[in-house]
Amino acid sequence: MEAIEAILTRRSMRRYTEAPVSDEQVRRLLEAAMAAPSGHNKQPWHFIVVRDRATLLEVPKFHPYSKMLGQCALAIVVCGDLDLDGGTKFWVQDCSAATQNILIAAHAMGLGAVWLGVYPHDDLVAGVRALLGIPERIVPLNIVSVGYPAEPKPPGNRYNEERVHGGRW
Repeated sequence: MEAIEAILTRRSMRRYTEAPVSDEQVRRLLEAAMAAPSGHNKQPWHFIVVRDRATLLEVPKFHPYSKMLGQCALAIVVCGDLDLDGGTKFWVQDCSAATQNILIAAHAMGLGAVWLGVYPHDDLVAGVRALLGIPERIVPLNIVSVGYPAEPKPPGNRYNEERVHGGRW
């Protein structure tokens, strides 16, 4: 799949089949994530791959928009390391770029995924941190559910000419 096609046709998938996602596919997703741009090249990211169904089923108890974790093959928790960030405060942008790469790579590989925001909501951060034993210097930014889509979704068109400004506001 061409890069522009993958970007323009990617959709958030919330329903999955029971088909497993291989370790090789997960590695490819993480390679894509770590290829993201990073402010000052700090690469302040860590990724937790969660396949355990019991763990995935715990998340909806504190995250109201995460019910799809009950049927996905796995989830990738994208975290920012405040020590690795080195005070630049670009960790959110860096980890967001890594997340977008995961989403696009998943789609290009025939997988479905959805970005579940965690940070900056203190209750969600605390819930994910407690569930997965994440240290204080590491901040869970989001959870990406991954699996094979149970249904096709047509591409959306979000282009809005009113949001484009030429040269100045």
